[in-house]
Amino acid sequence: MLNQYETVFILTPVLSDAQMKEAVEKFKTIVLENGGEILHEENWGLKKLAYPIQKKTTGFYNLLEFKADPSFVKKLEVNYRRDERVIRFLTFKLDKYAAQYSEKRKNVNANKKEVKEN
Repeated sequence: MLNQYETVFILTPVLSDAQMKEAVEKFKTIVLENGGEILHEENWGLKKLAYPIQKKTTGFYNLLEFKADPSFVKKLEVNYRRDERVIRFLTFKLDKYAAQYSEKRKNVNANKKEVKEN
């Protein structure tokens, strides 16, 4: 039984663009190698933190939405803790209502992109 999860992680702001993308790819690969399925990903970019973390006031925010076995979340979070580029993370299970809302949000964002392109 695969559950649907959403994880947001913040990467340290001293990374180059290539290093940031490499870190995101690393976590996507971990999900896929452990039998998960990536449903959606978003790069929110460099944002100001609500409070300083490790003397840093900004960070690169990333969101991954995926389906995975419940025991996998612990493995993913261990990998977050071991990677010095990650300064914060939060993973939570989506119930059916949150999954429906997420689907609506993705559709609205896709429609906005289509309008901008035209």
